[in-house]
Amino acid sequence: MNVAMCASRTPPSFDFPMPQVLPSATRDIDQALADLKQFGICLIADVLGETTLAHVRDAIYRAASEDRQRGRERKEFGLDLNDKNQRVWNLLNRDPVFADLAEHPVAMRLVRGTLGWPALLSNISGNITEPGGSRGVLHADQIFVPEPWPAQPQGINVAWCIDDFTRENGATQVVVGSHRWNRSPTQMDVEVPMVSVEAPAGSVFAIESRVWHRAGANTSKSQTRAAVFPFYTTTIYRTQENWFLSLDPSVRRFASETLLTLLAFKSEGFGLVYGESPQ
Repeated sequence: MNVAMCASRTPPSFDFPMPQVLPSATRDIDQALADLKQFGICLIADVLGETTLAHVRDAIYRAASEDRQRGRERKEFGLDLNDKNQRVWNLLNRDPVFADLAEHPVAMRLVRGTLGWPALLSNISGNITEPGGSRGVLHADQIFVPEPWPAQPQGINVAWCIDDFTRENGATQVVVGSHRWNRSPTQMDVEVPMVSVEAPAGSVFAIESRVWHRAGANTSKSQTRAAVFPFYTTTIYRTQENWFLSLDPSVRRFASETLLTLLAFKSEGFGLVYGESPQ
């Protein structure tokens, strides 16, 4: 897996040496968890097989097309600076394969190892960046937590690469080690050095919620770059997606015990109903 540097200058305000490269891709989940702790990010290669990857790719592009056809296309999301990025929301309603990703064994190992259990699926969305897409807004996913942030992450973003991620087609850019600062970036941090997460389709990378990152600019001539982003948090926070209002009842009906817990339909960690967990 290739890693490309997007900048090389270290701002003088940083008070510890910044790692200038991403951790190597691994298939060892224990190593991935160690990388998450050290770097704030881990990379796992070859997670999705060709058949599953093709199914997911078809489903995300089909959902995006349906949104455009029905006038539900969302291109004004606050983290995107032009109309070349399309966000696809509430993927659990769009195709069962997205529930498979949300509770994939690799994702669950990362969630349990980082946040513990139970945990919540705060949101699962898609992002498709088209040629001409500008780089996104530098941010951390933990903006819902008052600063200074606690020493332990309160969330984790597990990113599924549905197309190849390259520097040219808008691969996510991260500030390696920024989880140690326990704060959100400000306007003074826009020149922070970043790396592009270059990875083949079917790979997964995860970033804990304190890591600074943004979508890269898609400077390619003809490549779109799709990804699926399930975001998980500890149980004390409200989910970004209101599953009780937005979820198709059929998804809940056929959901596994793991998915029901992630969606807070099971009471483990969330409170009982008449003294027992609701079914």
